[in-house]
Amino acid sequence: MSYRFDPELAPWVAMLPNVDLTDPVAARAELRAMFAAQAAEPLPEAVSFRDTAAPGVPVRIYTPTGRPGPLPALVYLHGGGFVLGDLDFGHADTAWLAADVGAVVVSVDYRLAPENPFPAGLEDAYAAVRWAAENAEELGIDPARLGVGGDSAGGGLAAATALLARDRGGPALCFQYLGIPELDDRLDTPSMLRFHDTPMWNQPKAVLSWKYYLGGPTTVDGRDGLCYAAPARAEDLTGLPPAYVTACEFDPLRDEGLRYAQRLLAAGVTVELHHYPGTFHGSGRIREAAVTQRMRADQRAALRRFLLGRFLRA
Repeated sequence: MSYRFDPELAPWVAMLPNVDLTDPVAARAELRAMFAAQAAEPLPEAVSFRDTAAPGVPVRIYTPTGRPGPLPALVYLHGGGFVLGDLDFGHADTAWLAADVGAVVVSVDYRLAPENPFPAGLEDAYAAVRWAAENAEELGIDPARLGVGGDSAGGGLAAATALLARDRGGPALCFQYLGIPELDDRLDTPSMLRFHDTPMWNQPKAVLSWKYYLGGPTTVDGRDGLCYAAPARAEDLTGLPPAYVTACEFDPLRDEGLRYAQRLLAAGVTVELHHYPGTFHGSGRIREAAVTQRMRADQRAALRRFLLGRFLRA
C-alpha cells in the first residue's frame, strides 16, 4: 500500500531497519548492534544514573541532579513487542526524559517472551512499581507522585500495571503514560486489519508478538488474566489513574489506543489523547522531523503536568 506519510518522515522510510521477529534471538542481537552504534550519543549533564535491582528485576535509575526533592517519579517500560529490548534500549532518550521532566525515571529490564511469556513481564513491572513506592525515601521520590508509563509493548504493560495496582490494592499511581500502546490481542481493529506493510510495526509482527507473549497460561491470582495481558479486554476501567495516550496515523496499533482512551474517558478517568497525522509506529525516532519534535514537546509537557501534581487525587 502507499501511505501519506509526513513529508519530513517519508524520505527516511527506506532506511529504517526491518527487524525480523520470526527469530527473536537474532532480532535481539540485531537490535543490540543498532544501539551499540549509538552508544556515543551525548547524555544530559544534569542527570545521574545507576543500575540496581528491585526484587528479582534489574532496573536503571535516572535521577535529575541539583533539584530539590522529593521528586516525582515514572516507572518506565521499554517497547519491543514483548520480545525485544533491555536497559540499553533508548538509554539516552530515557536520560533526557528524566532531565526534561525533572523526574526520577526507573527503567525496568522486564523478562521477555517467548522464553518468559505472560505474566512474567507484567509481574516484573508491578514488582518495580511496588519497590519504587516502598523505597521512595531512599530513591528521593514522592510516593504521591509516582506514575507508570511506556511505549508500544511498554505502553501496554503500563496500562496492565495500572490495572493490576488497582486490583491488588496498590501502590496508588498518579498517572499512566501510554505511548502508542499495544493493548489488544484480538487484532481486529480497522488499523490492524489494514496495515500489513507499514514501517517498523505491522500486522504480521503483531501476530507474532501476541503469539510469543501469550504462549503460556493466562491465569493471574487464580483468575482469568487476559485483561491484564491485553488491557483492551478489561471490562471495568473505573478507578484508574489519569492517562496520557498517543497514537500514530499509519500504525496498526492506532485504533486500539484510540478506543482505550475513549473507554477510559467513559469510565470517568481523566485522559489527554494525541493523534499525530502522517506518522507511523516508531517514527518518533526520526528527530529531525517537526512532527517528532512536536510529539516530544507534547509528551514532556504532559508528563510535567501529571507528575507534578495537577491531577493528583484528593
